[in-house]
Amino acid sequence: MVTRLTFRFFRTAVSIFVTASSFCFSQSKKDTVAETEILKVEVYKKNFKKILPAQTLSGEQLERLNSQSVADALRYFSGVQIKDYGGIGGMKTINIRSMGSQHVGVFYEGIQLGNAQNGLVDLGRFSLDDIEEISLYNGQKSEIFQPAKDFGSSGSIYLQPKTPSFKLDKKTNLVLRVKNSSIDLFNPSFRLEQKISDKISASFSSEFLQSDGIYKFRYRKKYPDGETAYDTIAKRFDSDIKARRFETNLHGTLNNGSWNIRGYGYLSNRGIPGAIVNNRFGARGQRMVDENYFVQANFRKILFPKLETQFKAKFAYDYTHFIDTVSSIKINNQYIQREVYLSSSNLYSITPKWDFSANFDFQYNNMDAFGTGIYNFSFPTRYTSLAAFATTYEFGKFKFLTSLLGTFVHEEVEMNAKSPDKNEWTPATFLSYQLSNDFILRAFYKRMFRMPTFNDLYYTNIGNTFLKPEFTNQYNVGFTYQKFYKNQTFQSFYAKIDTYFNAVQDKIIAAPNGSMFRWTMYNLGEVEIIGTDVNLQAELQFGNLKIKPLLSYTYQSARDFSDRKDPYFGDQIPYTPWHSGTFTLMSDCKDWSFNYSFMYVGERYDVSQNNIAFNYIQPWYTHDLSIQKKINWKNYQFKTSLEVNNIFNQFYEVVLSYPMPGRNFKLVVSFTL
Repeated sequence: MVTRLTFRFFRTAVSIFVTASSFCFSQSKKDTVAETEILKVEVYKKNFKKILPAQTLSGEQLERLNSQSVADALRYFSGVQIKDYGGIGGMKTINIRSMGSQHVGVFYEGIQLGNAQNGLVDLGRFSLDDIEEISLYNGQKSEIFQPAKDFGSSGSIYLQPKTPSFKLDKKTNLVLRVKNSSIDLFNPSFRLEQKISDKISASFSSEFLQSDGIYKFRYRKKYPDGETAYDTIAKRFDSDIKARRFETNLHGTLNNGSWNIRGYGYLSNRGIPGAIVNNRFGARGQRMVDENYFVQANFRKILFPKLETQFKAKFAYDYTHFIDTVSSIKINNQYIQREVYLSSSNLYSITPKWDFSANFDFQYNNMDAFGTGIYNFSFPTRYTSLAAFATTYEFGKFKFLTSLLGTFVHEEVEMNAKSPDKNEWTPATFLSYQLSNDFILRAFYKRMFRMPTFNDLYYTNIGNTFLKPEFTNQYNVGFTYQKFYKNQTFQSFYAKIDTYFNAVQDKIIAAPNGSMFRWTMYNLGEVEIIGTDVNLQAELQFGNLKIKPLLSYTYQSARDFSDRKDPYFGDQIPYTPWHSGTFTLMSDCKDWSFNYSFMYVGERYDVSQNNIAFNYIQPWYTHDLSIQKKINWKNYQFKTSLEVNNIFNQFYEVVLSYPMPGRNFKLVVSFTL
């Protein structure tokens, strides 16, 4: 339900843009507006065999969306549910089209980020300062020249770090940035780029983040009859964080090829937000120390006119130290994960319109655990081999892509029983037909296989070595329409609409059990998901004022059909709203930028499964506003941004009993040399 305050703010936002318009028209028409693209969805390219468009955020737009991390930015995509456990230090995971976070592949510069322990990637630890582009694909990226891993997810997110670029004769670029907010946030960062030669460049970036995580929240609960059980204002004390991130990259070009090497490190010490239940508001004494490192490399080259190859390699080391000093059972556990990944991809062009690829990957994962809460740990090791064969063909206005992925998993353990070997082949088919220059029809089918994680199989008390893997069958039909208008106020319009049906067999559900670190696993058997994603975008020009609105909307019916005897048979699965959406309005005028966003998540039910009044979670919505100013002086640029998040101070929960911050302010200052 949208209140009068909401309408009042919409009216205020419109008045801001009208005022900005008047200001712009008063300037000389010879003044130019900086070209800043907005929340674009990747345009279909006629000469490239890409069938499905991606939802994409890129460039300066990432700095304008009141987003602290990658997880915050992904909220603006349709079909996405973000689980946020509160504050800056809380874990943030993504779920695409209600298929589960483990079905989402997150790729950093083309290589997947892994977590064999629980299958989750905490997107909160990836800053936007070094990200050039974020892309989201349903099904998979509709390309065939890619590692076999890229064929192995039901949905994919690609994080593309910035590549050094230099203007004219410059050999050095330096960006200094500092962020400060009302939640005691101190977040300085810098990025240095150096041109070593005409073919080699390097970059180094580092970031420090610190916050006490203290913010007010509303603790309220109503009985099913509507009577208030309790209603009070309290403070969150267990979401503090101190983190450091550093990255270094060496990038080079060859004749008909390129290569790069990247090193990444992230170290954090954070309080783990606890569930606010039974009038417990103080810090819980649960903490987690993380150390995440990886080194990865990529080599790509055209060997012959019709043959291109690429190699990728990665080594990752992840250390986690979990401490609980206040629970009845004291815990002091340490977990170590190691990963080695190798990939070879080869593309052969049979004809200019017919390509074939063969892609082979190998991945090694192992896990050690030590501490007071570890009993009879299995110390598992997993060997995963993947082979993907794909072809794409273009015939007139028709494009076709089909792929077949083989996944072969073998595990070994030092103690207890091991999981049986898994050998699975999964197909995918993508089609598109261009009805006109502006209108494209498309469809895809994909079957996907997901291995249970180490926690699913071997975690003390809840692990099940014979747990069935999940399978998904995805069906999608949709269209894309894009129209450009010349010499008019209304300059462009873009529409992307998809309807889909997903069937998930033997779905594994994971939910926190008393803390963010311990999870309960249970199986739903069969889930059917019917949904629609809508993306609309336009661009308008009023003299020197450019306005770009974007609307995204998602409808999802995700129902559990596991067992007719269950009281929740046919109910909506936990934390999946029927309706959700965002509206974003951005304006550029000379060196000023005005940005407004509205986010809505509809009614849903908590992890208790039964869709009854006691488990009901009410809708929530937030309004955010930011104003930015650029100041150019000689060859330097200063940029300041003032953000107001959750303007109406709404108290809400993304996950039940994990309250989110109310109104907060952020100031961002950056300097570019």
